[in-house]
Amino acid sequence: MKTNNNAALRAGAAPFALALALVSAPVFAQEAAPQADTATETNEPTAIVVTGSLIRNPNLVQATPVNVTTADQIALKQSNTAEEVLRQVPGIVPNIGSAVNNGATGSNYVDLRGLGSNRNIVLLDGQRIVPADLQGRVDLNNIPLALVSRVDALTGAAVTTYGADAITGVVNFVTKKDFAGVDIAVSDQITEQGDGNYFRADVTTGVNFDDGRGNAVLSIGYQKSNPVYQGARDFSNVQLDSFSGTAGGSGTTAPSRFSINGTNRQINPETGFLKTTGGFNAFNFNPYNIFQTPFQRFNIFAQANYQLSDAVEVYTRGLFSKNTVKTIIAPSGLFAESMKIPFSNPYLPAGAAGQFCAANGLTDAECVAARAATDPTDPNYRTFNTVVRRRFVETGTRNSQYTTNIFDYSLGFRGALTKTVNWDVRASYGESDRLQTITGYVLKSRVQDALLATNPNSCLSGNDGCVPINLFGAAGSISPEQAAYTLSPSTTANNTSLLQVRGLLSGDFGFTVPTASEPVGFAAGAEYRKYHAAQISDTLSKTPGELGGAGGAAPDIDGAYSVWEGYGELVAPLISDKPFFKSLTAEGGVRYSKYSVRGGGKTEAWTYKFGGSWEPVEQLKFRGNYSRAVRAPNIAELFTPNTVGLTNLAADPCAGAAPLTNANLRSICLAQGAPANSIGQILNPTAAQANITSGGNINLKPEKATTYTLGAVLQNLSFLPGFSVSVDYYNIKVTDQIGTPLPGDLVSACFGNVTASSATDPACTIIRRDPATGGLDGSPATTKGLFGGLTNQGKLFTDGLDVILNYSRPIGAVKWTLNAVANVTFHSKFKATPTSIDRECVGLYSVNCSFTGSIQPRHTWSVQNTFSLRGMDLSLLWRHQSSARYEDGNAFNGTIPADSGALSGQKVDFNKIDAFDYLDVTTRFNVEQFTFTFTVQNLFNTKPPIVGNTIGSTSYNSGNTYPSSYDALGRRFAVGARVKF
Repeated sequence: MKTNNNAALRAGAAPFALALALVSAPVFAQEAAPQADTATETNEPTAIVVTGSLIRNPNLVQATPVNVTTADQIALKQSNTAEEVLRQVPGIVPNIGSAVNNGATGSNYVDLRGLGSNRNIVLLDGQRIVPADLQGRVDLNNIPLALVSRVDALTGAAVTTYGADAITGVVNFVTKKDFAGVDIAVSDQITEQGDGNYFRADVTTGVNFDDGRGNAVLSIGYQKSNPVYQGARDFSNVQLDSFSGTAGGSGTTAPSRFSINGTNRQINPETGFLKTTGGFNAFNFNPYNIFQTPFQRFNIFAQANYQLSDAVEVYTRGLFSKNTVKTIIAPSGLFAESMKIPFSNPYLPAGAAGQFCAANGLTDAECVAARAATDPTDPNYRTFNTVVRRRFVETGTRNSQYTTNIFDYSLGFRGALTKTVNWDVRASYGESDRLQTITGYVLKSRVQDALLATNPNSCLSGNDGCVPINLFGAAGSISPEQAAYTLSPSTTANNTSLLQVRGLLSGDFGFTVPTASEPVGFAAGAEYRKYHAAQISDTLSKTPGELGGAGGAAPDIDGAYSVWEGYGELVAPLISDKPFFKSLTAEGGVRYSKYSVRGGGKTEAWTYKFGGSWEPVEQLKFRGNYSRAVRAPNIAELFTPNTVGLTNLAADPCAGAAPLTNANLRSICLAQGAPANSIGQILNPTAAQANITSGGNINLKPEKATTYTLGAVLQNLSFLPGFSVSVDYYNIKVTDQIGTPLPGDLVSACFGNVTASSATDPACTIIRRDPATGGLDGSPATTKGLFGGLTNQGKLFTDGLDVILNYSRPIGAVKWTLNAVANVTFHSKFKATPTSIDRECVGLYSVNCSFTGSIQPRHTWSVQNTFSLRGMDLSLLWRHQSSARYEDGNAFNGTIPADSGALSGQKVDFNKIDAFDYLDVTTRFNVEQFTFTFTVQNLFNTKPPIVGNTIGSTSYNSGNTYPSSYDALGRRFAVGARVKF
């Protein structure tokens, strides 16, 4: 009876899954996996067959190295998202993900080889899916992890197979094929401290029908994670300055700071006077920020195939996902905004009023008259302008909610043209709509409205709801009514779409080289892709400086481009089964691409690859490939207007007393817009964040890259059965790189060699300072800061070594399986312009070494040992990351002073990070149709390294550490249950 019920359930699911996958596909659809990607599914990565159709591990059967992560490894780790899976793969550098808060975009990305998340392709069953942003990147949150059979990370030689833009390679998520049955899985995770709860549930059902002519699969998933606040960890609840070791924070603080006579002074609410020195109480923003961003997802994935006849098969796939990501950062405020204030403002203390009167040249009598004038028509009514820095702690945190709805549908037909040649035609269309809604941001215009008041009950404007505001008191002086008037939600929408059509012929020519036993294979095809992306912001979001602490405006952007491509590949077995030539194979490919940019020109490019493999004996294989790739500029790089945003810069050459003793330096600071009375009083950018102006360039050309790999595979040893190892060297060079110089490069271009002519040098005069304070931070409406325009002048280079080792053997009744992956990165270089330094960043961290993501270690490895006995598994995963050091070597080294939280009194050296090791342990029990899994991640509760909060980029250096590279959550427990029938 049980069997009949199960069969009925599976049969009942089939029509629904097939209908969803087929009917939901419009005119356009997308291909199934190419034949090369349809390796036999297995949970035993050590089961290796080099030739024939029983390929289990693609790393060992082609000239291009592939790093494979199996579904079983994902299940043992209890990973919840694709980004979490990839973040811990050696050779992949952490990018925007769940550990990034200030700087997150609502999506998760992968950075293969550390050259940028926009230089690799993410595929689902060998197919592109619609990107999530204007940079053309795929959001890993949309990958249906429950149905993933394996994840292939491929370096090099992918240009003719998947696209000319596969500079660093591809990451291909391969789903389970011909799935039949029902799979229900539930898991829950929580940290040892009781926060960061992560719940996930997936239901997958599939069925083969019509005597095996068709298969349909439907997978539905839900997951939700809660935040982990930096204030909940003792190492991160107080922001530490990376160069002084003291408790630091933001200069936008409470009580307010005001500009006067070219400097900034904090008000003393007790005396009513502005302080006579530049000292202030920095605002500690760490407790408000988070290590794990809240996330919620609903996803549906369906795919089906049906043999219409002996000659034609139809296949389809439908993907839908709704993701909600939230970021939480410290309260909003006025971040160096120029405000007009009446001398008769009811909250302006007498002491401060007298100081402002003097600074504006008013006599005592004029000051008294101005203080008494409450009507703007009164001749004695006067106002003064001052740059205000005030943290609105009364309004709560700044919150961004990113809600993404994505669909991607595909439909294709394939069949046999002859006995040796197959055809495949498919089309697909997808859209991604992401809406960012922000709350808790103070509106500059409303604060200005509320400051223009001469009594505590009404504003001079008479605007409805306006309540005069008190910016001169201590934290808490802004009443709820005052705070409410300054707030309003704002939205920015990002919409992207991708249309694809492809036709492919593949097979063999039916003849062999006389010395070989396998025929010469080929593939030839053509492809068309059309990308469109737009950003649409409301008035608040696209007005510079209007949203307090937004970092800059979000301009409207609308762009599109298309590409026509034709390509061909050959694989030629040259020699087989001869002495010292078990096999010798050559392969090559070429792709022609023609890009057409809306409103711009057309660009043509040829890319190619060639390679081969040689097996002198069955146990040893040598392989290598060389490829030429190009990456056309994406929509953001082409169409974004120049906009003021934020970058990271800890030290401003014009700050402090240096300009007082160096006339040439003083001239530069003045030429950049600093007022004369600010010289000697300019401060370094608050929280190490300076303004920068950057934007797109419609005249950009494609960047070019050359990639080669050389490697060897050892396996099938008679004295060591079950063992295999591969070693591969990779080398990637990118020229005509599309990018902007690093902050250090922009500063060095002006201040690297100060002379009498520097004040008129365009590299200096293009930098624009706050007209009131002379600083490089300030209102984006008035302070453009550094200038980082996009050009084709850059160069990127990386090379390294991948080692993959698999071993399996019985130990009595116990089966032991070893899977090890290691990476050694020799170089990771970036040269922004011909005159910039060729910056090496392997094993280094700094603002400038965050040019693509988090830290690039020199050595990383992951070693998993699994012991299986009669339905029980014990798995131990050892993750290692080598040491790193600060690029400049001048960070704090000493004892952390008192009043710095839990770290007070500790001896630290922020110039170095020791090697780190983590151990995860999983136990799994299989009882008939049920599987129970218990995992402890970070078993020894290893805390992350402490380097302060101002040593790297804001996105990756947060909570006094690098939370994307090191575990900031601590020991975590995960339990899972699964039933299959």
